[in-house]
Amino acid sequence: MTLCTPARTTNRPRIQRPHSPPDGPRRFRLAGADVSASVAVFLIALPLSLGIALATGAPLQAGLVAAAVGGLVAGRFGGSPLQVSGPAAGLTVVTAELIQKYGWRTTCAITVLAGLTQLALSALRVARSALAVSPAIVHGMLAGIGVTIALAQLHIVLGGTPQSSAVDNVLGLPAQLARAHPEALVISALTVAVLLCWPRLPGRAGRLVRKVPAALVAVAGATAVAAFAGLAVPRVDLPSWSNHALPGLPEGPVLGIAAGVLTITLVTSVQSLLSAVAVDKLVSARGDRGRGVPRSRLDRELAGQGAANMVSGALGGLPVAGVAVRSVANVSAGAVSRASTMLHGLWIVLAALLLVPVLDLIPLPALAALVMVVGIQMVSITHIRTVTRHREVVVYAVTLTGVVLVGILEGVALGIAVAIAVALNRLARTRITREERDGRQLLHVRGQLTFLAVPRLSRALHQLPRGSHVVVELDGSFMDHAAYEALSDWTAGHLAHGGTVETTGPSGVRIAEPSPVTESASHPCCRPWTPWHNHQCGEEPTGTTEPTGTTEPTEARQTTGLHLASGIGKFQRNTAPLVRDELARLAREGQRPSQLFLTCSDSRLVTSMITSSGPGDLFTVRNVGNLVPLPGEESGDDSVAAAIEYAVEVLRVESITVCGHSGCGAMQALLGGSPDDPSTPLRRWLRHGRPSLERMASRRHAWARIAGRLPADAVEQLCLTNVVQQLEHLRAYEPVARRLAEGTLTLHGVYFHVGEAQAYLLSGTDEVHGYDDVFTRVMPTDSLEAVTRDVPTDHLEAARAS
Repeated sequence: MTLCTPARTTNRPRIQRPHSPPDGPRRFRLAGADVSASVAVFLIALPLSLGIALATGAPLQAGLVAAAVGGLVAGRFGGSPLQVSGPAAGLTVVTAELIQKYGWRTTCAITVLAGLTQLALSALRVARSALAVSPAIVHGMLAGIGVTIALAQLHIVLGGTPQSSAVDNVLGLPAQLARAHPEALVISALTVAVLLCWPRLPGRAGRLVRKVPAALVAVAGATAVAAFAGLAVPRVDLPSWSNHALPGLPEGPVLGIAAGVLTITLVTSVQSLLSAVAVDKLVSARGDRGRGVPRSRLDRELAGQGAANMVSGALGGLPVAGVAVRSVANVSAGAVSRASTMLHGLWIVLAALLLVPVLDLIPLPALAALVMVVGIQMVSITHIRTVTRHREVVVYAVTLTGVVLVGILEGVALGIAVAIAVALNRLARTRITREERDGRQLLHVRGQLTFLAVPRLSRALHQLPRGSHVVVELDGSFMDHAAYEALSDWTAGHLAHGGTVETTGPSGVRIAEPSPVTESASHPCCRPWTPWHNHQCGEEPTGTTEPTGTTEPTEARQTTGLHLASGIGKFQRNTAPLVRDELARLAREGQRPSQLFLTCSDSRLVTSMITSSGPGDLFTVRNVGNLVPLPGEESGDDSVAAAIEYAVEVLRVESITVCGHSGCGAMQALLGGSPDDPSTPLRRWLRHGRPSLERMASRRHAWARIAGRLPADAVEQLCLTNVVQQLEHLRAYEPVARRLAEGTLTLHGVYFHVGEAQAYLLSGTDEVHGYDDVFTRVMPTDSLEAVTRDVPTDHLEAARAS
């Protein structure tokens, strides 16, 4: 039997997903933190929803409908549990333009069609593609929308009526200032003053009262002043729900309707997905580190937003999107599940039905001032500093200007064009300088070497004197084929004329390469600047000499010996010059690894490749089945215990990682073993894996899950469970337990799927919370943050029964 290959099959049945509904009713649990968070979000959402409806020119009830649907529908079906959806300020300009062109009923129909489009995009699983848009474009779009909103609402603040475009609002502002209404100006000024001053109240009393949302205090205060002072200002006028306008068939040019659908889909999708990513970061930064809150599933979130837009449009509501202000309030208030978002929608429904007389007292200038401040805050100084630091301020400025002067889609298109131009300019901008130092010719190449830089590179190379000693310093992360061939051909010619060539990186570390002539003659498939790959450069075992001391040579023995010698030779020729300085330093200073990495002996597990580590990074222990015997059960073999003690006590590693893998032969042997099997060294060693079998069979432990799914079969289930169990064994070692209590050591579990070349990280692996038995896919752009799962009880029971 081969230990770590999936050649052996067992007679155990495969785990199947159950298709029957769960037996008995499922309990609905409501946390107190969700109730309090929902109230906080409701108090913010109520005035904002009315203000956004006012800014778009839609019926005021449409804002309440969108807020309720965003909470109940998007909150229930979305993929970001703590994100709050509703009418967003970023949609104000788009919706106002659609209402002006096609009327309210057609705008509702466009919202429904946009929701259908979002559902289709979700089915195509393109949600993450929206994150490819440059942040400078997104921030510029939101800033442009904010400027447009602020200019329009400023006219209402002054007691007038906004114009149809940002340019017209700017041109009409002097006349509006000349005929400003004092009553509206007083109410607006009071609202703005409260919004700005409320978060800055000092002292202990200030900290207490700041828990009440500033938006609610500002609008309530303005309403009270207007009512008691008897100011003649326009107020909210919510019509009867019996007269609420519902959508009709779209009326207008097909291209115009399609453009409206595309615009609503684009803005709502991008804003919602970016907000969901931001919510994940806020949750992980909370004091509880987001325990119990799963990370956002972006495709599901897009589907939830699509469903909410369909329902909102069908009920005569505004377009719905994930909104940052309410989401931040939800996370900060301590919400732990989607119940808080749904409850906030329920409170909106109750307010819309029962508090109509109170809502009718709110002055419209107060709502306009509230939305104006929100629009101004969308031009974030932090975002401007960020894009400036990344040298993308031009993209930001062009997008902002385009949105204000032309429109949303046109402004975003301009921003994308400028972003592409900036990227191409950076890619093509290569600086090549030459100097002479200590009798050597130094050629400095700054930037990426592409075919666009080949003419300048070739001209600079051929200006170097023949027969000279040349050092080429490459300060860039990319070289395409054309640039490589140009450098390689020149190097061959320079060497042929008696010169020398040394290629170095940006820090002066030599990049060792064999000469192109020698390399192309021996191993034409090997090229520098290529990724790691497992091949033998086309070498064939041509030798026929028998190894010393053998009487019956075999082809396999000759091939293995040649491959081993060839590999050592390539290391000495290609790799040793790159790592010699680093290894010399490690030889002088001693090893200081950051973690103990305990994994299986399987030949397919290349630890340095999986972890992107180098010499001195890992203290690695490998054995059959990545097992950690409990203290005192080694029966004469203390190798694993000695390694743990040495790593924890002497090397002072900061973490210990147990890494299992798919198709582990040791786990197959455990599953297929029986008490009657003869006692062999392998069987005696595998007894340390029996607690993993018992954990998998126990009903006290949930079955491990991998990336949201049940394991494919019993072998994979045992491989996953074994990682969790061996981490528990580690805790039984006194040095490990002591370092965990001190907070100077962490434990991690990893599962590597060999066939997929995909690593999965065990969530919740820390000394306080234990393990969630959920392995989460590690993507190139993901942070290794713990996530939890919601495992249906019926699934677990059905899996155990199988």
